[in-house]
Amino acid sequence: MRSPIPDYLTEVLDVCGGDGGGELAAYIPELAEADPDRFAMALATVDGAVYGVGDDDVRFTIQSISKPFAYALAIADRGLDAVLEKVGVEPSGDAFNELSLEVGTGRPFNPMINAGALTVHALLDDERVRRGFSAFAGRELEIDEDVFTSELETADRNRAIAFMLRSHGIVEEDAQAVVEGYTRQCSLLVDVKDLALMAATLANGGVHPVTGQRVVPHEVTRHVMAVMATCGMYDAAGDWFTSVGIPAKSGVAGGLIGALPGQVGLATFSPRLDQHGNSVRGVQVFERLSSDMGMHLMEVPPPARSLIRERTDLPGDREGEGWVFELQGSVNFVGMERVLRTLADEPPSEGAVVLDLTRVHEVRDVGRRMLLEAVRRLVADGHDVTIVDPDGMLEAFPDDHADGDVDAGGGVEVPVLRRR
Repeated sequence: MRSPIPDYLTEVLDVCGGDGGGELAAYIPELAEADPDRFAMALATVDGAVYGVGDDDVRFTIQSISKPFAYALAIADRGLDAVLEKVGVEPSGDAFNELSLEVGTGRPFNPMINAGALTVHALLDDERVRRGFSAFAGRELEIDEDVFTSELETADRNRAIAFMLRSHGIVEEDAQAVVEGYTRQCSLLVDVKDLALMAATLANGGVHPVTGQRVVPHEVTRHVMAVMATCGMYDAAGDWFTSVGIPAKSGVAGGLIGALPGQVGLATFSPRLDQHGNSVRGVQVFERLSSDMGMHLMEVPPPARSLIRERTDLPGDREGEGWVFELQGSVNFVGMERVLRTLADEPPSEGAVVLDLTRVHEVRDVGRRMLLEAVRRLVADGHDVTIVDPDGMLEAFPDDHADGDVDAGGGVEVPVLRRR
């Protein structure tokens, strides 16, 4: 069966493609020559499926969409505290190229405006940017030299920002070199499928969905997507997040990305921009996707099913000797809180207790700690506890496929089986 998803995405392009509003980024001569009718979009899931429609093979420069990825690389290399000393995380409410800094600190307000992006780039080097961005895309990226030259010739405002940053001691490197490097970063060529995969890598906790390469640590992506949510769409960030609700970043070449944690990376390309510097038709596509597919980050999901799928007697000739608790879904804080409450309100009678993780697809760190605490307390109450973990998701379980024990704390060692 052919997937209906490309048909749906094509339908969205058709609906949103009639809007001819907006203007090209005429202040950069090379971008002023872009075909205003180009229109494409792509969707990449966190398990590696990629769908592209429209002009999805047309390459364009990444521009300001580079900002969250450079920010991620800088945090991965330097550490969050070191980066925060140089650039803040507060929405500025200003245009992307505003010459404004925090009073008292001299820091740029956030890494998504040009002042912050120049500061972040000064923490990297050109080769690190190229290699890092290529890892995010899953292929080698190249620079559009014509756009680079054209943009550098008209980069006086960025030069003014860089010299201002240097005067405050935020940037220590040569201001001209920082502007040149940042302009080169913005001139990397991508298409919408590249961008969708780059966004999906953020959404996938820093692991590329296709190559499987860990590009940046999980905690880095959480921070970056939070800043994208509050600052990624410049002075339209508030309107964007209330109406669309997807952490996003735009670029003046007409690209626009969104990263929905744990789900998908999205990208559109349409060169006509609104007064905020965001793609007119790209914004419409995201509004449609958010509405149709329930992608708003604040969309209230239905109540989660109980983590306890079933509570039964031990099978076979051990019937009546204890209980089996079959868990399902994600072992996280909310799920384990319900398990602990159930065990407190309806404690198992004397005998063995089996905690079966066969239907569990994820064990979060906090969930694992709560699970082991439940085990420790069950043992303290006199129960003989066994954990069934066929996929070996508990961190302390041996790498091989032999049965082993897990340390529940307090000197309690509990058997862990690959099968019940």
